[in-house]
Amino acid sequence: MSPRRLLFLTPAPAVTAVFPALRNAGFELGIAENLKGASVFIKKSGPDVIFSRPSLPGFRVEDLLAVGAEDPNFPPVIVITDKGSAEEAEKLLSLGARDYWLEPLDVERIAAVAGQKRKAAAVPVVSTLGGHKPHPGEGTGPRIVGEHPAIARVLQLARQVAGSRATVLITGESGTGKEMFARYLHAMSKRADQPFVAVNCAALPEHLLESELFGHEKGAFTGAIARKPGKFELADGGTLLLDEISEMDMALQAKLLRVLQEGEIDRVGGTETIKVDVRVLATTNRDLEGWVKQGKFRQDLYFRLNVIPLRLPSLRERGDDVMQLAKFFMGMYTREYQLPAAPLSDSAVAWLQQYDFPGNVRELQNLMERAVLLANGRPVEPCHFLLENDDWPLFEEDAPTVCAQQEDDGTPPAAPAAAAQTTEAPRPLDSAAAPAAQVVDSRMQGPVIPLHEMERIMILKGLEVTSGNRTQAADLLGISVRTLRNKLNEYRAAGHPID
Repeated sequence: MSPRRLLFLTPAPAVTAVFPALRNAGFELGIAENLKGASVFIKKSGPDVIFSRPSLPGFRVEDLLAVGAEDPNFPPVIVITDKGSAEEAEKLLSLGARDYWLEPLDVERIAAVAGQKRKAAAVPVVSTLGGHKPHPGEGTGPRIVGEHPAIARVLQLARQVAGSRATVLITGESGTGKEMFARYLHAMSKRADQPFVAVNCAALPEHLLESELFGHEKGAFTGAIARKPGKFELADGGTLLLDEISEMDMALQAKLLRVLQEGEIDRVGGTETIKVDVRVLATTNRDLEGWVKQGKFRQDLYFRLNVIPLRLPSLRERGDDVMQLAKFFMGMYTREYQLPAAPLSDSAVAWLQQYDFPGNVRELQNLMERAVLLANGRPVEPCHFLLENDDWPLFEEDAPTVCAQQEDDGTPPAAPAAAAQTTEAPRPLDSAAAPAAQVVDSRMQGPVIPLHEMERIMILKGLEVTSGNRTQAADLLGISVRTLRNKLNEYRAAGHPID
């Protein structure tokens, strides 16, 4: 096994005392006192952990964290300082720092952190706010992209309440990033190193959801062949997210209320009461207060959940954040698909600025993934977002494309104003979008992704986003469940691993 490598971005006297013990423990060490030296070490040696001062002459750690936020393979950064403050710690942790330490440095603590096995690099799971979702147990918090006052106000409130045990009800339209904010609250809390467990209340029928939440004993019902702990037990000491809480059955709402009030659960079929210490967060895209008035949601549970209300703004309310997010997603997907970097054309910028994004940030993310694939290293044009001929057959390989037509006859792209009048959100893999993967000409640089392969990538992406729910995935992709099922059967027959 290769030795662990550590980089210290700090004046040498601050760390030389711990170097001998770290070398004896088998670590390879580097030290840099400026960004240039650090860049050389990172490029040549690929450190497993970076320990950095908040600032040095000509350097701010925020710049390093910004690079890390754009690159899922970047090593974790731990900030070290001799004069820290709670405000600085909160700020740097929110920007993606793994941890914030006060000197003097402790050899055992460094060795413990640096000795932790880094997770293998994988395709990043993207949040609908424009950051990477941390997996349960990871120390880094999600980075939330955007500076508009509408999102800044919510972030400020989230930071204020993150350290408490209060339940938080996160509301907002679909695609605004409610789960991302829940993960942010967890990462900013004192429970950050404990489990974060999420349950989609709409994905399971009542009897299965009860077992999923509270667990069951062996023999509790047909198929219960062994005792199973529920999500409350698995989240003990940490945070439990109840996603789409409005879809929970009324009878189960009463049991949930008892857990919130008493901190106790009963497994299905069990006789033992189990104490749990769980902070509960809930999300919904519905008007929950209206549902209470209609008798579809318990009023007492609503009041218990709504201790801290967080309403996430739609993308339409976030102004220039649209362009900031678009560039973030472009950079992410360019790296993910190993394509040449490509700029946004002026007409593409105008299109993005005038479109109203009914699907919010999730829709923008899908559009930018599509655009990166279809542009294939060339400047992104409006036609890479939304192709116009609704009559083209779904997945037909020889269907024409607007982009190809523009190259052949010089016709200009559709005016942004026309895009702004669109009432239906562009959907990944709709009848107009998929065919553009087949556009090839002598000017295209880099590998061309065949249409059928892009189609498979997008279908698997849809299943990943919906946690394997085929009905939701088909709706997200803009196809029927039957078409999705047929495509998955084709992939299995061709030898692709499909769950």
